[in-house]
Amino acid sequence: MVGTNDLKKASAFYAKVLATINLKLFTESEKYHSFSHEDEPDRKIFYITNPNDGKPATIGNGTMIALETNTKEKVDEFYKTALANGAKDEGPPGVRSDGNYYAYIRDLDGNKLTVRTILK
Repeated sequence: MVGTNDLKKASAFYAKVLATINLKLFTESEKYHSFSHEDEPDRKIFYITNPNDGKPATIGNGTMIALETNTKEKVDEFYKTALANGAKDEGPPGVRSDGNYYAYIRDLDGNKLTVRTILK
């Protein structure tokens, strides 16, 4: 779950970006939107929300959301789509110290995300 100050704008961003790793928008309410795999719509994988306390959403120092996909190509597509839709680069796709393939971005609100695939 990540916080946002503009649920509509964040939802449009994430609908495009998360589609690259096969997540779709399934729940839209006034307070939050959630994303799931098409074949498991009741299993929510990712949420975006306005803060419950009514204060502005802020990013967490040391906080990062990690998502996983099954190919390097999907990591690349996630990264490229995110940047094309306003995300900031936090680390281009590539093999990291654990031998797996990652990309890092910051969303429109400054939340840090990574997507990875495990290399066999």
